[in-house]
Amino acid sequence: MSNQAGLVFIKPGFLSLLQDAGRKGVMHMGLTSGGAMDRHAWAWANRLMGNSYDSAALEITFGSVEFTSELDTWIAVTGASAPCSINGIQQPLWTALPVRAGDTVTIGAPKTGIRSYLAVAGGFQIETGLGGSCANFVREGIGGVRGDGRPLKEGDRLPCLVGQPSIKSRKVPEAWQPDYKEELNLAVIPCAQIDRFPARVLHTFFTNTYTLSPQTDRMGARIKGPELEVRGTSLISEGTSLGAIQVPADGQPIILLNDRQTIGGYPKLGAVTPRSLDALAQRPPGTKLRFRATTLHEAQLEEQRFLRFFHGLSL
Repeated sequence: MSNQAGLVFIKPGFLSLLQDAGRKGVMHMGLTSGGAMDRHAWAWANRLMGNSYDSAALEITFGSVEFTSELDTWIAVTGASAPCSINGIQQPLWTALPVRAGDTVTIGAPKTGIRSYLAVAGGFQIETGLGGSCANFVREGIGGVRGDGRPLKEGDRLPCLVGQPSIKSRKVPEAWQPDYKEELNLAVIPCAQIDRFPARVLHTFFTNTYTLSPQTDRMGARIKGPELEVRGTSLISEGTSLGAIQVPADGQPIILLNDRQTIGGYPKLGAVTPRSLDALAQRPPGTKLRFRATTLHEAQLEEQRFLRFFHGLSL
């Protein structure tokens, strides 16, 4: 691990992972992209710091993190509504915050949302590996602060750039900050296997409420609700995509997420759009979900607007 000055973690939290924009061009090796689960909050944390879009930030699930800074720098904490303090003094979220060498920063348990994102001015100085990424992938043992995939531990240091210029007042307007308590209606692009699902089954899926199961992680979101009948029982395994809605034999859908397997043989009803997945990433088990159909064109326009904004391009 680098001896470069940085943030030293006293409490690493329940699950804290370094995440960037994810790996590129690795699926043929059986590796998925990984990357930030809620790209919206992650991208805002980096934007507040003036970092490039693909800079690594710390994804903190369920809070309970404490660290000290070894240098004068700036930080931003976005995402879940978790109390944040510097030397015991409460600080605003979604805001650029100055930190001095020796300061102690605490991020508590969130009241709404489940994932916080911590970015630092200049970005964390972690070497990238396979796929041009340092994204933590625990199951495959790659990425992260030591490159072995393990989550952050007590005593770990995240190295930072020293001598970063002062960041004048930057804050995400409240109107732009998402409400993670609002009802969630996920946009779905129907896929090529939609014919495997009779019309009455699709009506059931799009008109009923489902519940996010506790058996949900970075690999997949399991949801419970009215059982979905599928024509035929299996397919030849094929490549999977982010957001794909698999329907296994028990008729209870699974939404494939960032750390998904790269191939699968269950019929797929469609795919949840990337922007809807950002919202889903902040919901705890027990959240009620509904689904609505959208078109590929609408989803592409939405994604284009998102990427253009965070890459600093005109719309």
